[in-house]
Order: sequence, then C-alpha cells, then structure tokens
Amino acid sequence: MSALKPDDPRIPAIQSRIRVVPDFPKPGIMFQDITTLLLDPKVFKDTIDLFVERYKSKNISVVAGIEARGFIFGPPIALSIGAKFVPLRKPKKLPGKVFRQEYDLEYGSDCLEMHVGAVASGERALVVDDLIATGGTLSAAIDLLERAGAEVVECACVIEIPALKGRGRLDGKPVYVLVDSQ
Repeated sequence: MSALKPDDPRIPAIQSRIRVVPDFPKPGIMFQDITTLLLDPKVFKDTIDLFVERYKSKNISVVAGIEARGFIFGPPIALSIGAKFVPLRKPKKLPGKVFRQEYDLEYGSDCLEMHVGAVASGERALVVDDLIATGGTLSAAIDLLERAGAEVVECACVIEIPALKGRGRLDGKPVYVLVDSQ
C-alpha cells in the first residue's frame, strides 16, 4: 500500500505517468516503466519532492541507490537532503574491493556490489529504488549496508507490487512508497 494519502494531488499524477508493459522482460511480468514519468518534468520533480519532504529532517548521511533506476531518483534526493550518494551496482562494474550480495528476483537472480569504504560504521542510510516487488533487491541492499556498519533507516520506492509481498523479506525494515502498481 502506498504511504501517502490518496488526496495528495501529486500522487494521481505520478501514478498516471507510470506505463505498464505486459510480458516484459519475460512472459507473465507486468513491467512498471518509470521512464514515462521522467518525460514530465513537473511530475518527476513532484516525485523527488515527496521523498525529500519525508527525509530532510531524518539525519540521513547516505542515500544508496540500486542500479539502475535507483540512480535516477537517489542523487537528487541525496543532494537535497545533504547526504552522499552511494551506488549499489551490478557485478563487476566497480573497481577495487567490494562487498557482494546475491539475491533472487521476481524473474531470476542477480547480485549487488558496493565499494568497501563507501559507508562508515554508524552512518544512517536510505535505500532508494524505483520498485519493490519480491523484496530481493532491497533485502540485498540492506545486507550490504549493514555489513558495512550502516543503520538502514528506511527504503524508499516509487512503486510497490503488494501482491508479491516484498516487505516480508525485509525483516521489518520500513518501506515508503508513493504508489501501488497498476
């Protein structure tokens, strides 16, 4: 369920800009495409503003964005709240020593990596991605950050697919979402 009241006029506009693509990337998947949201500067800004409003006073020092769509939403949130941005990348994209975490997806498996030393022990972190589905990607991100000693405050996603019960894989970590899947 979305975290906001449905009467916030920004929410229906955000919801209306998310395109659903059937059978992508595999048959049976209803892909939630945020690229159409990015084509509307006002709605894109409203999306960022809703997250900034929530996190600006929570003393977050790290915004960790999950590749690739977390790289779209994470940096403007980080800049706006005065936090650093830490990319959580697919395998073999980061030079140097990395923490590595494998995880299951709705339609397969994957891995996330984060530079060793990108996050200091005790830092307060926010995990950002476009979507929570099965929770595997967010769970892997939380594991990476906690292995580095960070306190994960919350996960922030534009969209949730409630039927897939992804929150159940997050060991009680709060998730803040703007809209439910269409």
